[in-house]
Amino acid sequence: MDQRLSLITLAVADMARARGFYESGMGWKPVMAVEGEVTFYQMNGLIFGLYNRTEMAKDGKFDDNGAYYSGMAMAYNARSTAEVDVVFARAAQAGAHIQKQPVKTDWGGYSGYFLDLDGHPWEIAHNPFWTITDDGNMVIPPQPA
Repeated sequence: MDQRLSLITLAVADMARARGFYESGMGWKPVMAVEGEVTFYQMNGLIFGLYNRTEMAKDGKFDDNGAYYSGMAMAYNARSTAEVDVVFARAAQAGAHIQKQPVKTDWGGYSGYFLDLDGHPWEIAHNPFWTITDDGNMVIPPQPA
């Protein structure tokens, strides 16, 4: 298996509400959608999807207990601490639950967490030690051996 991630899909209870959060609230643009079922957003090197929660549970044969912390969060790395604050303000205005306001971290960055409308956790961070290319890809600089 290649070392890559192709798609992240979130199960959502209400597609219109979820699309409103990501599109009107966060400013994202879909590239493909089947009304009420699935919506896809082209990212830098991968695709982000929203999938009707009931249908995803059936498709994957999952027991659906609702969104909950499962030890995983999506992350958006910003180019500055100011950008982190802007993203948090947009998320809050769009109805996100602010789990942890952004703060300076002990590793030298700036980070906070919010939950989207379906309870999926997002970390928004600035890491001054990593590079974000013009096309939005993250690059970890080579470490000395």
